[in-house]
Order: sequence, then structure tokens, then C-alpha cells
Amino acid sequence: MKTTPEKLLKKRPELIHTDDCQVNSHVQREEGDWIRHTLMIEGYEVPFVFKRQKQYQSLKGARVNLSYYPETKSVAGFEMEFMKVVRVRRA
Repeated sequence: MKTTPEKLLKKRPELIHTDDCQVNSHVQREEGDWIRHTLMIEGYEVPFVFKRQKQYQSLKGARVNLSYYPETKSVAGFEMEFMKVVRVRRA
């Protein structure tokens, strides 16, 4: 059963969905048993982060649709903003 962005937005009003975003960079790092993916999106200055258990094909230069939550994390005493991605699909 596939979820649509509309269904997710109805259930979670704090969720943000954007369509047809250009990926400027895509970095994949091992983090225990998981692979942490970091995307930089054109027009945004904050990273978009998600985890998968396997490596993913490179999204650099691709157009994607994203559903995400804005989050903050304290790193070395500084508040860092990032976007926690819950759904990523090629546009």
C-alpha cells in the first residue's frame, strides 16, 4: 500500500512537502548498521537527512519530491538546523 503526500500531510500537519527539487549534492556515510544520506537542495542552506539500511543510487543532479520535518540539533554548543526526510521520491 503506497502512501501519498496528501495522506501524510493530513495525518501530520507539521510535515512539509516539496515537489521537483534539484539535488546539488548527495553524501552517503555508514553509521553503524545504517547508511546516513545527506542531501543539499538548490535554494536551501540546510541539509536534508535520512537513513536507509542499504546504499542508495546517487541523487546528485536529480529532481526529487521530499516530505520532511524541520529539526534542530545542538553540536558543540551551536544550534544546527536540518531537515529530517521521511519520504523521498524521484520527480
